[in-house]
Amino acid sequence: MTTAEYTVTGMTCGHCVGSVKEEIGNITGVTAVDVDLASGRVVVTSDAPVAATDIVAAVDEAGYQVAPS
Repeated sequence: MTTAEYTVTGMTCGHCVGSVKEEIGNITGVTAVDVDLASGRVVVTSDAPVAATDIVAAVDEAGYQVAPS
């Protein structure tokens, strides 16, 4: 099991959180997505490492952005 942490900008409500969780959750191998609205912190748990580009693309599809590390 692998975890990775990202910061997502632009989320302002529970609907935003749900959209991000849904899009990231659709990535093959992702088993859990935890989102903290206040901090923008997103923790992705997966069976194997997931490419950061896949996470960025999913967040973009939801309408938000991953902050640069």
